[in-house]
Amino acid sequence: MAKVELTPLRAWDDFFPGWERFAKPDAKDLARWSNRVVSNLLYYQTNYLVLAVAIFLVVGFLNPLGMFTALAVVSAIFLGSVWAAENRAVINHFKRQKPTAFVLLVLVASYILLSLLGSVMVFMSAITFPLVCVFAHASFRLRNMKNKLENKFEGAGLKRSPMGILLEALGQQEENLQKIQSLLEGKLKE
Repeated sequence: MAKVELTPLRAWDDFFPGWERFAKPDAKDLARWSNRVVSNLLYYQTNYLVLAVAIFLVVGFLNPLGMFTALAVVSAIFLGSVWAAENRAVINHFKRQKPTAFVLLVLVASYILLSLLGSVMVFMSAITFPLVCVFAHASFRLRNMKNKLENKFEGAGLKRSPMGILLEALGQQEENLQKIQSLLEGKLKE
């Protein structure tokens, strides 16, 4: 198994070249759009991390008390839910039987407490704005040959990266690898 490595920071002219390297994704072909997003997430993951941290810091700088409050509340609720799931059989059973509902309950509890403290918009903007920026870039940025080659290494298991592990845990990597294999098999039969 390959060692987990963070991809190098891509040059600005590669990450955000002229408008000719951006195109609207084809909403009718979701598989192709998904492949573009996954490929760009893998290739530009370090750039996306830097972008997200920068936005997070700017929002934190503009409203440090709100950001600190939001981080403390979300962390406390998350740690409390983990502790409760480990120490209370009923909660542990519920978490195992309905993991999505458990996560939603933790999110709703965080939202309610944050709304009482007035820090919802601060935290939501620090989390959602970077996600929207990353998804937009990954959706509109056309892939280049280096991008495709790097993704083949990741998909074949010759390279491992944090984003690749995350996408694999979400079931995206295997799905894309199977699509690529079926496309190659179809081309070989022709």
